Amino acid sequence: MDSGDGQRPASCNTPILVHNPHLDRLKDDVLYHFSLGTVTHDLPALFGDVKFVCVGGSPWRMKAFIEYIANILGMEDPKAEYPNICAGTDRYAMYKIGPVLSVSHGMGIPSISIMLHELIKLLHHAHCTDVTIFRIGTSGGIGLEPGTVVVTKQSVDANFLPKFEQVILGKTVMRNTDLDSGLAQELIELGKELDQFNTHLGNTMCTMDFYEGQARLDGAFCSYSEEDKQKYLQEAQKAGVCNIEMESSVFAAMCKMSGLRAAVVCVTLLDRLKGDQVTSSHDVLNSYQQRPQILVGHYIKKHLTDRKDS
Repeated sequence: MDSGDGQRPASCNTPILVHNPHLDRLKDDVLYHFSLGTVTHDLPALFGDVKFVCVGGSPWRMKAFIEYIANILGMEDPKAEYPNICAGTDRYAMYKIGPVLSVSHGMGIPSISIMLHELIKLLHHAHCTDVTIFRIGTSGGIGLEPGTVVVTKQSVDANFLPKFEQVILGKTVMRNTDLDSGLAQELIELGKELDQFNTHLGNTMCTMDFYEGQARLDGAFCSYSEEDKQKYLQEAQKAGVCNIEMESSVFAAMCKMSGLRAAVVCVTLLDRLKGDQVTSSHDVLNSYQQRPQILVGHYIKKHLTDRKDS
């Protein structure tokens, strides 16, 4: 049961909710972009034990995450090959080890929205309960040192408002973007416990575009000045925004609707107040990108250990 602030107990046999009466009339629910289906695959047998889902933009990053999880949990040889469950399609990649599922979502709201529709249905058809989901990724920071890991307090739009707008049948529908506050706070505390990198709690601005939508000066088109950019980003900072990315609003909205405990954990690659282009070396960027998976991996290991001990 949701308490009204996006928070619910960590374990209460909470099912994955779908809000679509038409699904009951489908003989086979084809999850087209996963190359899976309710008739062609035994979804409860394949995914019924899933308790943790981690999603991120890059297929490579999500394979690296499942290899990392397998290693720290001691579940399999970290050098083993992990097959892509969605190998029948080139849209998304999916990997699994024990109760942990890792899925790529591409870039931007449309891409992650499509993936989440099918992921939520997959978890529902598999009869999963008490699932916690994380989005890990990269972002542009505002007033933060590059490499800082931001745990999202609330996702806001480009006007700094906590909402996601979806046009349905020509009408604009507004949806709540609250995330689980208890989960976010626990991740912050675990970050302090790890003491490997800076971890920060703050609002995340979700935009529809990487260039003009994020006030960059280096796109193919730009109709504003450096002063305009700085003023906008400073207004965002005053509104509590500490990083910018392109998926968190729809992620928060859809997870809340489906009853999934959700968190967004993104590392900052640069401070947007100081520039627009990512100029760090490949090795530095790779080390930054590992930080969200380290924090989320620590959370998963801790909770699986607690379950074994209880």
